Amino acid sequence: MLKYKEGVDILSDLGGVKTIAQAQEIFRQKLNPEHQKRLAAITCEEALLRVANAIALCDPDNVFIHTGSDEDMATVRKLSLEKGEEKELAIKGHTYHFDLPEDQGRIVAQTFYIVNEDEGLSSLAKKEPRQESHNYMKQYMRGIMRGKTMFVGFYIRGPVGAHSAIPAIEMSSSTYVMHSAGLLYRNCYTDFNKEVARRGEFFTNLHAEGSNRSEDMPKARIYMDRSWQTTYSSYCTYAGNTLMMKKGNHRFATDCALYKFPGKELSEHMFITGINGPGGRITFCAGAAPSGCGKTTTAMAGDRFVGDDLAQMWIAEDGTLRAVNPEVGIFGILKDVNREGDPYLIKCLREEGTEVIFSNVLIDENKKPRWEGDGEEIPAWGNNYQGQWTKDMQDVPMSHPNSRCTLKAEAIENHDKARNSDPKGVQIKVITYSGRDSNTMPPIWVARSMDAGVAIGASIVSKATATEMGATGVKRQPWANAPFVAPPLPEYLQAQFNFYNSDALKEKPVMAGLNYFLTHEARGGSGKGLLGEKRDVHVWLGWLELYANGDVQALETPIGMIPKYEDLKKLFRERIDKEYPESLYTMQFSLYIDNIVDRIDMQTEAWKQEENASERLFRVYAEQKEGLLALKKSMGNVVKPQYFVK
Repeated sequence: MLKYKEGVDILSDLGGVKTIAQAQEIFRQKLNPEHQKRLAAITCEEALLRVANAIALCDPDNVFIHTGSDEDMATVRKLSLEKGEEKELAIKGHTYHFDLPEDQGRIVAQTFYIVNEDEGLSSLAKKEPRQESHNYMKQYMRGIMRGKTMFVGFYIRGPVGAHSAIPAIEMSSSTYVMHSAGLLYRNCYTDFNKEVARRGEFFTNLHAEGSNRSEDMPKARIYMDRSWQTTYSSYCTYAGNTLMMKKGNHRFATDCALYKFPGKELSEHMFITGINGPGGRITFCAGAAPSGCGKTTTAMAGDRFVGDDLAQMWIAEDGTLRAVNPEVGIFGILKDVNREGDPYLIKCLREEGTEVIFSNVLIDENKKPRWEGDGEEIPAWGNNYQGQWTKDMQDVPMSHPNSRCTLKAEAIENHDKARNSDPKGVQIKVITYSGRDSNTMPPIWVARSMDAGVAIGASIVSKATATEMGATGVKRQPWANAPFVAPPLPEYLQAQFNFYNSDALKEKPVMAGLNYFLTHEARGGSGKGLLGEKRDVHVWLGWLELYANGDVQALETPIGMIPKYEDLKKLFRERIDKEYPESLYTMQFSLYIDNIVDRIDMQTEAWKQEENASERLFRVYAEQKEGLLALKKSMGNVVKPQYFVK
């Protein structure tokens, strides 16, 4: 059980500021009169002490209080260009940023939870005793901002007033980080005091890029202090390692859901999107997928896109499942983003009118950003984060596979800004889970119970992607949230069972698996390409919308419910104007029993290693395996979907 405010608070201990009087003296020394006046609007004494201690520890020359105004946003952009953290591109409002070659994704080997003695932690997480982290910060973060300006912003992860929205302070010496924060999050400078009082907590984030040299990367660290809800990041610039309001605070929000609001809240690594149904109906879906597995593409495939990465969820008083997006922007992977698969996003990236930061792409001779899979003719040469690149370089990609774009979600044509701003959130009627699975599960299958739905989330597997530096092979990715879950996984598993089986949740969501990474090779086809296209996701989501509202029936199988061919054939024609032969349906939805049983056995064995994992999960696995083996005995290893038609 996590204990809040347990152990030494490293920030206040190293900063040494204990009283408001001491804090005010720090502010007089480091803030000019204008910024002292700005900070005076923040009356939460605990927040002021966090800021003062950060200043005392890092010792910047100046402090800039970011109010979220258009003028402050413009100043940060201007300073980022002057400082050289960003450079202009040919299209007005577009800039690019290069991270160090060693800093192109989450540096998992250098990311730690600060733990107290005997504190429980996920088996998939890295930890460091509090004293060791204290020693690191005393050696490397003291005075790290000398000669620099510290930027301080007051934000909120969700719409102001939303049940599960949590305020946060972001402090950084990086203009790129603060520019990104302005695109991705809601600045709540004017509402910060009120929101802290409403929620009863806030998160603190402190980042310093240091000297920004490759030789300093070995001493880079990312720390999450769960007890004090504070993150620290040093000697790195990749936004996933530095903008800690994102995945750093997502970890804290997960703790809050488990320990402060058990059975009432969840903090998930999920997109939120709305799908149009018959008669003007809109059905909202939340879906989990590991980073680099098409989550942004799936989110934007909806008709009313709300968010592409994170979801704060709660059970409302009326018994519905509600969710808000803690963000207002997109930090999206660019690889394979093109006009055919991502028409809304590509318009923002290739036309004027949208403010965009590109990171770790190739810049061609026309100052145009390029990336792998952009669907355009490969340029003869350009410059990327490693230096000059030419077309004849063999096996050297022109951009990093984790190259990114940062922009406001409201720029996307199908973004539903009104709903993303609504503190009541949207009702979630469909939950999906997906990973990278080339040979086992069909494109869609729906759980027959809430427990079976939790099991789908608990069983996600994925190939390692470029998002995590140094990660290789196929990995378990429970709920696509495991890298961001600090508590022991059985505690998180039990929280899922408690939430979805809660008596307070009167309208249960449809819970389903999604898989659009099946290959021809694995299903008896020719070639090694995907057994489908990106745009097919419009159909998969469309069918789930109809199923959730009782407009279509499904075929019952041992792993859950799957669509009927005639329903999909109609949807392919209506939604994406594409023919859908029954032969393709058969390849996609046949059950390859040995593969599925192997997957169940792998998951069972892995979860058995987790102390106190719920027996409810193992009962789901056992029931599915029993049904599959009985089916194999009568029908063989490969069972076509037509078999299940009654």
